[in-house]
Amino acid sequence: MPRFPRASLFFMAALIAPAAMAQSARLTYDLPAAPLATTLNRIAVQNDRVLSVDPALVRGLDAPALRGSYTLDEALQRVTAGSGLEPVVLADGALTLKRSTQPVATLAPINVTGAVETAWSPVQGYVARRSATATKTDTPIIETPQSISVITADRFNAQGATNIKDALAYSPGVATTTYGADSRYDWISLRGFDAYTPGFYLDGLPLRNTGNWGIWQTENYGAERIELLRGPASVLFGQTGPGGVVNVVSKRPQEEPLHELQAQLGDHQRRRIAADFTGPVDEDGKWLYRFVGMGLDAELPSHGMNNDRLYLAPSLTWRPSSDTTLTLMAQYASKRGGTYTRVRPAEGSLVPTPAGTRIPTSLLVGEPGYDHFDQTQWMAGYELEHRVSDALTLRQNLRYGRLKVDYAAVQSPGYVTVNDDITDPANYQALRRTVSGSREHISSFTVDNQAQTDLTLGDWRHRILVGVDYQRSRIDQFSFNGGSAPDLDIYNPVYHRGPMVRPAPWMDADLTLTQTGLYVQDQIKWNERWVATLGGRYDSADSKIRSRIDGSNTRYPDHKFTGRAGLVYLDPTGWAPYVSYSESFIPTVTLDPLTGQPFKPETSRQYEAGLRYQPPGTKDSYSVAVFDLRRQNYISYDAESMPKQTGEVTVRGVEFEATMQPIPRMNVIASYSWTPKAVVTASSNPAEIGKQATAVPLNRASLWVDYRFESRVKIGAGARYTGANYGDGGGTPAQVPSFVLMDAMVGYDVSHWSLALNVRNLTNKTYIANCGYGNCYYGEPRTVVATATYRW
Repeated sequence: MPRFPRASLFFMAALIAPAAMAQSARLTYDLPAAPLATTLNRIAVQNDRVLSVDPALVRGLDAPALRGSYTLDEALQRVTAGSGLEPVVLADGALTLKRSTQPVATLAPINVTGAVETAWSPVQGYVARRSATATKTDTPIIETPQSISVITADRFNAQGATNIKDALAYSPGVATTTYGADSRYDWISLRGFDAYTPGFYLDGLPLRNTGNWGIWQTENYGAERIELLRGPASVLFGQTGPGGVVNVVSKRPQEEPLHELQAQLGDHQRRRIAADFTGPVDEDGKWLYRFVGMGLDAELPSHGMNNDRLYLAPSLTWRPSSDTTLTLMAQYASKRGGTYTRVRPAEGSLVPTPAGTRIPTSLLVGEPGYDHFDQTQWMAGYELEHRVSDALTLRQNLRYGRLKVDYAAVQSPGYVTVNDDITDPANYQALRRTVSGSREHISSFTVDNQAQTDLTLGDWRHRILVGVDYQRSRIDQFSFNGGSAPDLDIYNPVYHRGPMVRPAPWMDADLTLTQTGLYVQDQIKWNERWVATLGGRYDSADSKIRSRIDGSNTRYPDHKFTGRAGLVYLDPTGWAPYVSYSESFIPTVTLDPLTGQPFKPETSRQYEAGLRYQPPGTKDSYSVAVFDLRRQNYISYDAESMPKQTGEVTVRGVEFEATMQPIPRMNVIASYSWTPKAVVTASSNPAEIGKQATAVPLNRASLWVDYRFESRVKIGAGARYTGANYGDGGGTPAQVPSFVLMDAMVGYDVSHWSLALNVRNLTNKTYIANCGYGNCYYGEPRTVVATATYRW
């Protein structure tokens, strides 16, 4: 019989033996009169229970003060007395409410909102129970028939994540090292596919881009949660990538007042201040406000280049009645700094050059003083919800924004060769350099109109969502690549020694992208055990390009229907197996040389089966998913460089994720991805078949553990493992080695203060994050950040 380390046995025991809580235990309560939702949430937290309540049930209801020693049942009965609601403890230990069958006096409505968890609310701890990213409705995650992860603010703050890439680093199916260290964007891939285009989502509305440099930025400090839906999702969002959707949920005005000031210090001259204030404006609670702000003064890890940011996000909620809510949201963000990348030729980084030399990892290939990335963006919009009746709710979400980016950088396409002897070190003494950049102005408008109908027919409940959304982006783009810059001596670099010659632009054009979609979704629940989700969508997408280079006007119209179907079984013991099928599409802007017409949209489809488990009486959550995902009809090029729509990429794998509390005050987050197949399975170029389109290792895993002592000291540590692979395109001269990165945290909470020190890449490991098409990318160096937060 094999022997396992004690730590492994402890970990396995934590997975299969969660602790149960007794309902008969008496606790002492000292709760003031408050909205019923707030009081229920406090009782749930004190009893370490999950609270799952439809916000519509408790809207406008108050709870009396609760002081004294009570069992859980007694406490619930006292605070719900006279409300017309009955408390229910579900089989898994979660708390919920149902309408009472006994006649009660009608209570006068009071316009309040409680702290019951919704798909958009703050989450205490690391486990969210509800999300709207997969359905556009407030739905329990356990009833969602597709793999989804919710990274709460408590979680990514504990791990010291300062951007989306860091926040997703402990989630399965995510590659955060696509282009190594890069100060420009959060480059990630999902299930083996680039998530860069068509872009992320903010509050369920798209942050559309064209795959160039005009990319909308997000700010972790302004996020309540970051949600990851894996796999195709066009049935609700229209054109999306095959790997999935990243949706950032913004901080919104809250009923309970919160005042927070935060200061950070770190390496690379990092100095940051931030503030978060929210609460009611008036005594009746009809008006709520929130203001989130952040200012960063820092440097990039090389040559003292600036890395400065500003983020301001005010919001205001108006509740004229218990049935209507309007939230106005705006944000302004700016980014000023240089450009920090760590790209190198594969020969000289992954493997030695034929002369046996390597490029120092500390070398800056760019040009300080010339390289810059300056971006300014602002957005304004609203979320409007009106409950017409118990059966019908109308919503409209709208946003308009503008973005301006000015980018230029020096890069290297390879070595300066002086003779034909490939073994001569003189041929690897200097790097040739060129310049690239872009100036882009983007305006974006998007609106999503929804009608939600809730119907009950015997044991069958239908939540039908009908929506029409529209988006329009106009992009003025001037981009160039090539030209020349002074050569750079690898071992004795000297900068600022000559002019940068910019080439003629490869694009100087106006682009207009529009999309109109009609979608229908039905979430069907029967016998309290089965949940089916069915959806379909028809899109009309249109791209127009007016070139200022040749004066041409080109239009690319597309029409596409996509669908999704899923089934979940809810077992009383907390298990929830599911199966699903989903589709997505992305329009192409390539013309068929045989017909002169645009190619049809690229499509994707996924089959997925999974199992979720939420042990009764705990805050634990476990999930495993097996999937078959195919990107189809993408453009590949034959031996004569002629485009044909014959490309296909197949990705198959298994993903596991667990978030648990094996003992009080300890949190454990574990993930594992096994991807045995991620290759090109069809192409007009036979040399591509059997190779990986993007680098996907066979194994990827992560583990994070933190613990809070009774002394209020907290510690945490994490490890992230990425297996070996052969890079993007599968053509690297050698295998890209596997690597493990370590992270750590230590903190202390006292009174109104919370102090923390986070270190990512604790050992300052030098590693190659990825390679592809002749280049390799070194990963992020160590970062150290100290944070002091004061709340009152």
